[in-house]
Amino acid sequence: MLMRRYEMPWRRAYESYAGAVWLMVTAFFATVGATDQLPRPLSLPLALLCFGMGVLRIAQSVRTLVLRASLTGRAIQVITTGELARWCRKPDEVFLGFGFEWRPVHSQRLYELAKVDYREFCVSPRLLTLLGYDPMPQPDAEIGVPYIHGVEPREVPLHRPLQNFEGGTLLVGTTQSGKGVALASLITQAVRRGDVVIVIDPKNSRRLKRVTQRACQDWRDADTFLEFHPAFPETGVRLDFTFNWQKPTEIASRIQSIMPPDTAGAFSAFGWDAVNVVVQGLVELEERPNLVKLTKYIEGGIEPVLEGTLRRYYERTLGAGWRELPEMKRLLHDAHRGNLKRPSEAASADLLAFVAYYEHHVAQSQRNKVIDAQVRTFRHNREHYQKITANLLPVLSMLTSGDLGRSLSPEPFDADDRRPIMNFEKIERAGHVLYMCLDSLPDPSVATAIGALALADLAARAGMRYNLGGYRRISLFVDEVSNVINQPLIEILNKGAEGGIFTTCAMQTLADLAKRLGSEAAARMALGNLNNLIALRSKDRPTQDFVVETFGKTAIHSVRVGLSSGADAHLGDFSSSYSTQLSESFEEMVPADVLGKLPNLQYFASVSGGRIIKGRFPILDPGEDEPKLPKPRPATATALAPGQVP
Repeated sequence: MLMRRYEMPWRRAYESYAGAVWLMVTAFFATVGATDQLPRPLSLPLALLCFGMGVLRIAQSVRTLVLRASLTGRAIQVITTGELARWCRKPDEVFLGFGFEWRPVHSQRLYELAKVDYREFCVSPRLLTLLGYDPMPQPDAEIGVPYIHGVEPREVPLHRPLQNFEGGTLLVGTTQSGKGVALASLITQAVRRGDVVIVIDPKNSRRLKRVTQRACQDWRDADTFLEFHPAFPETGVRLDFTFNWQKPTEIASRIQSIMPPDTAGAFSAFGWDAVNVVVQGLVELEERPNLVKLTKYIEGGIEPVLEGTLRRYYERTLGAGWRELPEMKRLLHDAHRGNLKRPSEAASADLLAFVAYYEHHVAQSQRNKVIDAQVRTFRHNREHYQKITANLLPVLSMLTSGDLGRSLSPEPFDADDRRPIMNFEKIERAGHVLYMCLDSLPDPSVATAIGALALADLAARAGMRYNLGGYRRISLFVDEVSNVINQPLIEILNKGAEGGIFTTCAMQTLADLAKRLGSEAAARMALGNLNNLIALRSKDRPTQDFVVETFGKTAIHSVRVGLSSGADAHLGDFSSSYSTQLSESFEEMVPADVLGKLPNLQYFASVSGGRIIKGRFPILDPGEDEPKLPKPRPATATALAPGQVP
């Protein structure tokens, strides 16, 4: 049974020799039958039998030669946006490039290739052309070994149902392995489907942005595309990440998510409380919180908010003439004469009187919890307060300085600023495509804070969608996820599918994520929320191990040949033995070292609950000379010249 399943195609096509002999015998029997040297009732069946055996052997040799010819691999392919539309006709399917489903036989062939030099068995790809295949041999100048994709001579367009990607997708690959090309293809398809698309790009890839713009130009309205870039605020939109909330405490939770972690959690908890006190006070004053206001009142003091809140409280509870009450007039007189202790220089005399009246003349049953929290902050030692908010203020300062403050804390009544003010609810309702460039190379700290805050706001929006129901699908793409991952993103990965958010994350190595989250265990726990894995070339061993663990194992057959000979002391005594052993062992479906040899744009993937595929992404060319609504036409392959950059 094992011998029937075992094959070794990386060898000479010995079947062709046997086929030639069978055809020669066929000619012999046909000749002797035609010349009556052998009775025709005997020669004709023998000729037919030999001919059949010859055809069988020739077919077996051709199969071996086709496999050997396919070892030249596949060159990088460039297609236009119109040609991509030809492969994406069904909106409920995702196009994953070209390739084939990876089966145990392909693993067997790959393991056998590890024992030999594949160059000795390569056959000219012109044989594939004669047999009806579409050869595109990989140029020698391209990165990676070609035979990995060549273990299967015929590839097909790869499609998977869209619903299989609800659980999130992970793109992993080293620098310049093709993550941007893969994201470009997936983003273009999401735009064409009509999804709300949000792209978070820390490094500002010009090519990826061009592809996104071209997709909006081809299949959406002209004003669909929105851009945000911290270095060029005048060309983009203003984003308000504190606009959408159902409870005021949500804003404090968003700010907490971008704070640097501390071991005990005390500083993080106090930072949350400090933000929450200000937010509750602003809501009490019917003012909309934003980052600039939060920074102002946390850094400069809660006094203006507390004074305004107490004025409203007294008007509501004591009436219009509350300042003329005897106790209030006495306290105001003492405060203006300096008889009341001043906790900070920012406290006005009126505020000192208002707080004293609240503390000594308002019954516990009539007090307001929001005011209680503000009074507690007001009475807190100022020096100690600044120490325990030391990890909060730098983050808020980064997000509110200069032009960035006007971009992230937009003022709707600023007549001089004509940039649109957007938030995730408006983006979702209008079906926009938002491209967020974080500019992480010159300013990584600010980029990380912006990305983390955006994800925190989106997670809150996902919760609102989940509570209210009736939503439009959102496709979220996060490049270099290790730069921005935080607890809200993990919550989106964990529960976002129920809120209609399809998330695709791209990263380089597992170590990058482990450094961000604190440990490899935490990184693996976060990645466990992503159901689909697309692995391009990876050089990092822990990352390779993570990938091959996901793919699982398969049975691999090995042949061991033994040959021994010997001679006794007596002349003429000689002995020899020959043995063949076929063994089976379970090995990785894809060897880990193979991931480091993949050519650019080629990948192994585990999708749809464990279906393993081997594929390659074509480069999407966002050329401007193509008509807006292109007519579908067959995809053409363009092999890049040696040294040419796609």
